[in-house]
Amino acid sequence: MRTIRLTIEYDGTAYVGWQRQAKGRSIQQLVEEALGQIVREKVVLHSSGRTDAGVHARAMIAHFRTENNFPLAAFREGVNRFLPDDIAVREAVEETTNFHARFSAGGKWYRYQIFTAPVRSPAFTRTTWHIRQDLDFAAMCAAAPFFIGQHDFAAFRTTSCDARTTVREITALDLRREGELIIIDVRGSGFLRHMVRIIVGTLVEIGLHKRPAADVPRLLSRQPGLRAGVNAPPQGLCLMEVYYPEGETP
Repeated sequence: MRTIRLTIEYDGTAYVGWQRQAKGRSIQQLVEEALGQIVREKVVLHSSGRTDAGVHARAMIAHFRTENNFPLAAFREGVNRFLPDDIAVREAVEETTNFHARFSAGGKWYRYQIFTAPVRSPAFTRTTWHIRQDLDFAAMCAAAPFFIGQHDFAAFRTTSCDARTTVREITALDLRREGELIIIDVRGSGFLRHMVRIIVGTLVEIGLHKRPAADVPRLLSRQPGLRAGVNAPPQGLCLMEVYYPEGETP
C-alpha cells in the first residue's frame, strides 16, 4: 500500500470550503473525484486541516493510500486534467506509511491581505478585505507582539469551534505594507476555527482606533466582558504552507 502526499493550491471563492459537505461543491470532493478517474477506485483524502468557504490555499497538504502503481506524474498532471482551473495539484510525493497530513504536521503559515483604498479594486476582490478607511498601521504593528507565544486563544475562536483545548502557540506575526495592501503573516503550531480571521479583525479595530492595543493581553487573559474584534471576511485568508518535521517536509 502506497502513501501519496499531495500539495494542492486553490482559489476557494466558488466552494463551500475544503471539506466534503452534504450540500455544495468542496475542494476535497473534486480532488477525490479526479483521483478516482485516474486510479479507478474510491479515494479518501486526509488533509492537514480545513479551510472555510471562500478561503484560499497556496499549499494545502493531503494524503491518500492506494495499491495503484502509477507513476507520481499521474497524480499531478493526470489528476489536473480532471480539475477546474481554480484547483491544481502542485506536487505529488510518495511518503512513508506512518505519514499523516494532519497528525505529522508541526505548524502552519497563514496570510491575510487587506486592501485599503476609497474605491474597490476588481483585481483584489477575491483575495482581500477591502477597507475604505485609512488604518493606523503603526498601532496595528504595536499590538502584534502581544499575540506571540503560547496563550489561551479562547476569545479568538468562533462559537462553532469544538477544539478540546484553546491553548495555542503563535511563533510569528508579521505585518508589512505594500502600497494600498496590508499583508499579515501568522505562523503557529496550530489554530482554532476562525482564529486568524478574528486576530485580523481585532488588529483592524485597533487600526481604526476603535480599541487600544492593550486590549490584546486582556483578551488573552480572558478578562470578563471583553470581546475580540470582528471575524474578518474569508476571502482575505490564504493557507500558505504546512510545516513538517525534517524528513517529512513538503
